[in-house]
Amino acid sequence: MPMKPFLRWAGGKSWLIKHLDAIKRSRYRNYHEPFLGGGSTFFYLRPAGTAYLSDLNADLIDTYKALKRDAKGVIQILETFSNNEREYYKIRDREYKTRIQRAAKFIYLNQTSFNGIYRVNLNGVYNVPYGFRTKNFLDRDNLLAAQAALKSADIDTIDFFEISQHIKRHDLIFLDPPYTVSHNNNGFIKYNEKIFSLEDQIRLSELITAIKRKGAYYILTNAAHKTIEDIFEKGDKKIILNRASRVGGTYANRGQTNEYVFTNTVL
Repeated sequence: MPMKPFLRWAGGKSWLIKHLDAIKRSRYRNYHEPFLGGGSTFFYLRPAGTAYLSDLNADLIDTYKALKRDAKGVIQILETFSNNEREYYKIRDREYKTRIQRAAKFIYLNQTSFNGIYRVNLNGVYNVPYGFRTKNFLDRDNLLAAQAALKSADIDTIDFFEISQHIKRHDLIFLDPPYTVSHNNNGFIKYNEKIFSLEDQIRLSELITAIKRKGAYYILTNAAHKTIEDIFEKGDKKIILNRASRVGGTYANRGQTNEYVFTNTVL
């Protein structure tokens, strides 16, 4: 059974992994994921080569780095936390000095907040309310498994286009950008600190062109929308997948929505 991500993440791709068996069995060189989020695809594939993992969310990337370096230290701090409303706001408002402490805080808030949303105000302060979840926020075994999976990963806070300098022939690049356009009343956009603009989508299309020129493989997920189809039409496979639309939590909005998957792989 594949390991599960240690974070909840709006727009996460846990629904996609059942379609990736052929990818998991294929022989690609290195792996790149520049919109890391919860990392469900990375943790499912467990790539054998070097994994280049990145995101513009510095708090998220610092959490991955801390877990890679000292998962036991993160766990020890998490063991001192309690899942109740008073404790939640106390931890949310506290500033921690070390990366290990900040990682424990990030994981705790992610697991106990409303729907696991990452949202900050105009001053960059995390402001998601308490989620009243009864599920245990600390999964020691999964955090240790995540550390093992991250052992050979190169983790950084960079713009997605910067990954092009590391891409080699036969590498695999998984691209799951924030969605710029809504589809089927999809509301993921409002959870992004900075909206991924139409210009960013065009830059991403240019990155895919560079990926193909290098003889590498890509998988792109995006909103099923005509504008997206026009931007990413390159003569490769275009697959429409239907999934449940949900961010998470008991009272999250649910429904069905379509996603585009563009790829030049065996998918």
